[in-house]
Amino acid sequence: MSHSLNEIEAMSKRAARGAGLAWGLAEEAAKGTRWLSAFSFPGVELLAGLLTLNDRLPAVDFSPATLEGCWKAPAGRMSSLIAGAAMSDCAMRMAAGQEIEMENLCFPLLAVPFAGGAALRLGQPVSVSWQGAQFATDGQRLCAQGDRKALLSDRARRVICAAPAEMQGPVAPVQRAEVSVQAWAQLAEFARRTYAPATESSRLLGAGADLDDNE
Repeated sequence: MSHSLNEIEAMSKRAARGAGLAWGLAEEAAKGTRWLSAFSFPGVELLAGLLTLNDRLPAVDFSPATLEGCWKAPAGRMSSLIAGAAMSDCAMRMAAGQEIEMENLCFPLLAVPFAGGAALRLGQPVSVSWQGAQFATDGQRLCAQGDRKALLSDRARRVICAAPAEMQGPVAPVQRAEVSVQAWAQLAEFARRTYAPATESSRLLGAGADLDDNE
């Protein structure tokens, strides 16, 4: 099923919010999903997987307990959205030659768009790597090396983010993306939680549209 990038971003934002993410992070999750989809990666499928995994659970459990040393989460697994946002905020550490290391990152590819944002701020490419996978981005283009199974892994035991990175075989973005019907339905289900329930007055207003004023 083909969707425009605008459709993907809008659905992802509402779904992320419906899954309990704060508005700011929901917006970043949507932009990241759009970004991955533009490079023909299954951003929607990855987001649906992460939202399902952490559905309505406390975000603090999947956030870095500290931003010093190797980042670890209290739950033993870390959200790539939360960790990615923190990595982008700490971009100047990479500019100074410091690597950012994360442990047990879920759906690690979802953290790569945040590296793109960091690269734009630093003015130099940033790399994100885990076992069998290597990404580099300058924010506008993306390079990926590794077998597809590793690139789309649902858990990375150790993730390293660093700068500068070498751009080898960069790919330019596209305008539409193929999305699985199942993943789209999953996001739609999360999105429904954000809809305001119908009230008695709204139902009457809706019914009144069909009434004759003379009755």
